This record gives sequence, C-alpha cells and structure tokens, in this order.
Amino acid sequence: MNQEPLKIGITCYPSLGGSGVVATELGKLLAEQGHQVHFIAHSIPFRLGSFHKNIFYHEVEVNDYYVFRYPPYDLSLASKMAQVAKMQQLDVLHVHYAVPHAVCALLAKQMVGNQLKVVTTLHGTDITVLAQDESLKDLIRLGINESDAVTAVSQDLIRETRELLDISRDIDLTYNFVDPRVYYYRDSKSLRQDYASPNEKIMMHISNFRPVKRVNDVVDIFARVQEHIPSKLLLVGEGPDLPKIQCRINELGLEDKVRFLGKQDEIAHVISMADVLLLPSEKESFGLVALEAMACGVPTVGSTAGGIPELVTHGETGFLAPIGDTETMAQHVLEILKDEALSERLRKACLERSMTMFCNKLIRGKYEEIYYRVLGRDATKLRPACG
Repeated sequence: MNQEPLKIGITCYPSLGGSGVVATELGKLLAEQGHQVHFIAHSIPFRLGSFHKNIFYHEVEVNDYYVFRYPPYDLSLASKMAQVAKMQQLDVLHVHYAVPHAVCALLAKQMVGNQLKVVTTLHGTDITVLAQDESLKDLIRLGINESDAVTAVSQDLIRETRELLDISRDIDLTYNFVDPRVYYYRDSKSLRQDYASPNEKIMMHISNFRPVKRVNDVVDIFARVQEHIPSKLLLVGEGPDLPKIQCRINELGLEDKVRFLGKQDEIAHVISMADVLLLPSEKESFGLVALEAMACGVPTVGSTAGGIPELVTHGETGFLAPIGDTETMAQHVLEILKDEALSERLRKACLERSMTMFCNKLIRGKYEEIYYRVLGRDATKLRPACG
C-alpha cells in the first residue's frame, strides 16, 4: 500500500450477527495492511479472537446515574468515540448501522471537529425494520444524510433506503466478503459421519431463528425432500423461534432426522458438511451465510428476498424461488441432491464467484478508497485483484 496508514475507529454490535462479523473481519484486514484500528463498543467483538497487531479495543462503560430511569448508552458511546478520537487522533469513524451508531458518531464529530470523518455502513435492520417506525425515520435520515460517506451491502438495500427515507445522496455499494484463508472447500467426510450415514444427504440452515428467517419453511422443505431422499437436517444457531421449531419437528415425526448444533464459531467447518444450504428468508439485505457457504463450495436454495439474488445466481450457484414457495424450493433441492454432475457444477461455480465478486481484498480496497476519498486524499489503485 503506497498510501499513508490511517487511524480508524470502528463501532458495531459485537455479538453474533452479520454486521458484527463483517465489521470485525474488515478491521482485521485493515490492520494487516498497516492501518491502526480501534474498536469502540460495549464488549469485545466475538470474532476478534486473540491478539492482533494494530488493533485496539476501547470499552464503552455506561454510568447508571440514579436520576436516569434507563442507562444512557448512546451518550456514553458518543462520549467514548470523541475521547478515543482525540487521544488517538483518529482519521475516520466507521460505524455499522445508522441508529444509534451513526448518530453517536455525528455527536462525537461535533465534539472533536470536522477533521474527523464519519463513514456509515447500512446492513439492513436499520432500514428494513427500524425505518418502518415513523418515530425513528427522521433520526435515521439524519444519521445517513450527515455522514461523510454511506455504504450499503446490496443494491436492493440502497433501493429500499431511498424509497423508505427519501434519500438522494450517494450511497456506495460495498458487498460483504469472505476470507479465503478461513472459508474454502474442504473434505468433510470424517465430520459428516457423526451426523449422517454414507447414503444420506445433509441440508443445513444457519440463522438467529427470528421470524424473518422463516425457519418453519426450512422444516417444510426438509420434510418434502426426505420423503424422496434419505437425508438429515442440521440447524445451527439459536433464537426466539427455536422452541416452536422443535415442536414442529416433533409434530412431523422428524426428531430422529434433525440435529440442533446451537451456536458455532468455526462455522466454515460446519458448513462444509452440507450438500445444500437453505435460506428461505422473508427479509435478507445480503445473506452473509449464503456467501460463507458459497466459499466452501455449498450451493444455496432460498428465496428471492432482498439482496439474495445479487449473491446467489439462480441456476449457477444455487436456486431461488418466491418467499414461502417451499414446494419449488424442495424441488430445487431434489434436483441438486439427485444429480451429481449438477452438484459438482454448482460447487465449482460457487467457489469461483465467491473469490471474484466477494473476496476480502477487493472489498477491503473499496473501503480504503472511501476512507481516503472523504479525507480528500488520492485513493487510486487501492483495490487489488482477487483470485
């Protein structure tokens, strides 16, 4: 990198979730390039792991004053952002989600000065859920319009942001990414034998089991498929709908064919066991889990919701159907599981697409371009080729 390294503050939700994963992995990539990265959050991002050179963590502590009914986290976050920006002479605050993070960053900028730039990345929930609340629209609009740069993880999310909030400013498309050092095709025969017999296929679903993920549709698809092909369903993750899903599986008499794996950190090893990933979501601004599966050579069968069609190319890296059309989705799964040649073609296409359209170097370079642009510096030749 010919450019002078930057000092970048990153704020995200540090718990499980696509936005936290992307923010943390981006920070690690930027640190590898020589940038100084400061995570500012209420706890250490779960993907941060062990020590990394050039990465620092600053905990947001909330003062529970007796005069406040609720602890003022947003104000504490804004104050911490300003404190770190002053002490570390940050160039950029890169925040993930417009509310509350972008608004907090704008407060910090007012305390520090205009030399501190704010880059906001929209991941979906702040638009697809929060922006539906009329009481929050003006706040979200402020966070977006006053940021020095705004990015979004899919064209569909950009469209929805413009329509819901009447936003006309430029929004940079920056897809989510995968690190090929972590996500790659691997032989999973030894691991598969713990969950399925040699003649059985494996379908997998990974999510936070919220209603928007339509996990009942996952069970419906599996029920249809296993009538024709011996198979197992692996459910990865936890969430509010999990008890309902367990009841549904018992009602259908499928309890011996479904395994609950809970939350998993080493998700690449888990995904590699699957023959097909199921993603029938009602809303999905991008679908990071489908990209992680793609990088491991596993095709996705899912819905046409949100940004999924930008990620999964129908007929090439998987198959898509309208939301709720579990019969068509099941038919697509059967096509893949019955046709070894098709399965192999999809696998190869998945690997190629993940490493050309969504590789870590390409997306990291695009973010670097944005940082240098808002700082008024030359940002050319920062996006390396992938492959």
